Amino acid sequence: MDMKSLLKKLVETESPSRVKSAVDEVGRIVAEEARRIGAQVEVIPNQETGDLVIARFALTSYPLGSGTSRQASVDEARHGILLLCHMDTVFPLDTLQSMPYREEDGKIFGPGAQDMKAGIAICLSAMDEIQKSGGSKQPITLLCTSDEEIGSETSRSVIEELAKQSELVLVFEPALSDGSLKTWRKGAGGFWIDVNGRAAHAGGDHQQGRNAIEEIAHQVIAIQKLTDYSKQTTLNVGVIHGGTVSNVVAEHAAIEVDVRVMQPGEWERIEAEMQRLKPVLDGTSLHITGGLNRPPMPFDDTMKATFEKAKSIAAGIGMDLKAGGTGGASDGNFVAALGIPLLDGMGAIGEGMHSDREFIYADSLEEKKKLLVELIRKW
Repeated sequence: MDMKSLLKKLVETESPSRVKSAVDEVGRIVAEEARRIGAQVEVIPNQETGDLVIARFALTSYPLGSGTSRQASVDEARHGILLLCHMDTVFPLDTLQSMPYREEDGKIFGPGAQDMKAGIAICLSAMDEIQKSGGSKQPITLLCTSDEEIGSETSRSVIEELAKQSELVLVFEPALSDGSLKTWRKGAGGFWIDVNGRAAHAGGDHQQGRNAIEEIAHQVIAIQKLTDYSKQTTLNVGVIHGGTVSNVVAEHAAIEVDVRVMQPGEWERIEAEMQRLKPVLDGTSLHITGGLNRPPMPFDDTMKATFEKAKSIAAGIGMDLKAGGTGGASDGNFVAALGIPLLDGMGAIGEGMHSDREFIYADSLEEKKKLLVELIRKW
């Protein structure tokens, strides 16, 4: 199947993260195509979200779940390249009705086309070319996960284990809009704060009430002030709930807080500050939960060396790789924390991710496929 046809099939198979059957259908397509081009395919069952698909184009030395014996010789075990993709999208079922797959003016539109079904199509198309030319000189493993958009809670352990077996991990999230690879990402976490007050009649017994919405307003201001742009740390109260009707003093209110950090120690600072929050109004109470989901992916010495090697290889086919970064997190953050060389943003170039404007530039498919084939051949 040619790359555009495969991409069309993947996009038209909608796969919101929390609809297991939908994500599993994408997994079925991926597994079928991978087997067609010669991969050994393993499907890891998952009860909560979609099943994970592993396509091995050469067997790794240690099977998944081999335990401490593999860990004891992790440096010797690292070989081959891991291609990392996710099959889930942020778009609900039936988005295709208002946002159909289409190609016009050199752009390809559709839910999940950019993030990141184009990445899956690039990987499978590149491996098809590699297989037809005699195969790779090293093991290549493609992992397609099912819950990246909702935190990768069921995929993380598999990502980390396969990454530990690899000398290089390539993450097929979309490139930056100028085509740059993503060589740094912020870490991402969050907090949920619940406030309990006391309900009362807003007209006849107002003074006996303790307004949870008023209390949460104090907390919102305090939390937003923890943002420190000089340290690339941001906190965003993005969701707020509270109250029932206007003539009742609100007994309950809650907020959800997004946290992004880049520098060492910043998460610890924010976590400590959040736990120090106290009620401002007498008679109210706070319940604070949350944690760090993905650690930062810094542009450190390992990343610099990895990028420079890739840049040199790309130059051999006339491509000028550029390095960039983003405040968004990906599964690449998990890999970076392990100290394993990786490159993120290996997917298609486009704009409008996670919106009804999402698209990729059609010619970036072949461009990124060409880059992947060359990296596999020359790494």
